[in-house]
Amino acid sequence: MDHKLNKVRTPSLGGIYNWPYLLLVLATLFWSGNFVLARAVRLDVPPVGLAFWRWLGSSLLVMGFAWPHLRRDWPIIIGHWRIILLLSVLGITLFNTLVYTGLQFTTAINAVLMQSTMPVIIVVMSYLFFGERVTPVQTIGVALSLAGALAIVAQGNVQTLLGLSLNAGDALVFIAVVGYAAYSALLRQRPAIHPLSFVAVTFIWGVGVLSPFYLWEHLSGRVMVFDTVTLLSVAYVAIFPSILAYLCFNRGVELVGANRAGLFIHLMPVFGSLMAIVFLGESLHWYHGVGIVLILSGIILATRRK
Repeated sequence: MDHKLNKVRTPSLGGIYNWPYLLLVLATLFWSGNFVLARAVRLDVPPVGLAFWRWLGSSLLVMGFAWPHLRRDWPIIIGHWRIILLLSVLGITLFNTLVYTGLQFTTAINAVLMQSTMPVIIVVMSYLFFGERVTPVQTIGVALSLAGALAIVAQGNVQTLLGLSLNAGDALVFIAVVGYAAYSALLRQRPAIHPLSFVAVTFIWGVGVLSPFYLWEHLSGRVMVFDTVTLLSVAYVAIFPSILAYLCFNRGVELVGANRAGLFIHLMPVFGSLMAIVFLGESLHWYHGVGIVLILSGIILATRRK
């Protein structure tokens, strides 16, 4: 991995910003809530509108903290605008908009299933872009964690996976997953600027690219109505799966590499199941335990140092 990013000034968060695995756990926790919420409000909140106001809100919130760093880092940002714009399109504009749109047509189970393939695709992207290889032990770890994720998604029944029907929504989610896998692998190419500068500029440019699509959705009749549900939804997705999750994930990739960091995405079915048990009154089943054990075993195996 390119270690030039280690020279970047990082926020002081009591040392937590140097604990990559805790940061990655937090990122996947926040993203799990994003999937659940997007599916829950799909009939009330237009998908592109949710993505647009999410990133606009995130941009406004983070700008107050990022402005001094942005002013200092602006010459570097301009000098590397191509890679930053590409990362912004892949990680901001493309991923969430396609996921929200896909969830209009497919189930949360299908979407999480598509998301579970991301660690594998990140490994493929890292090899294609940079020739980065994985060890046999890491391959076994990825396979174990993938098996655990599938066990939870399928609720321990292979027939559930075999019986899944795919539609256009699944294709959109899968395209989003491929795009975010490319974002994760390409993060090593980001310039050495402050983390707040990076998230601020990618958020703002992502909003800019997204604006014509939001205008098209609005003119086509799917108007964003700012009621209590909409405002609370935008507030959650603007803070937790956006600002906090992206700071955590980007730093995790910086410290341990995209392949190891991507593996933590398999925790999303775990957190999604636990949220359903706690907030929706669903029951804990044997396949939850099996899936959690497999996922944690795979992560421990794949992330261990030589």
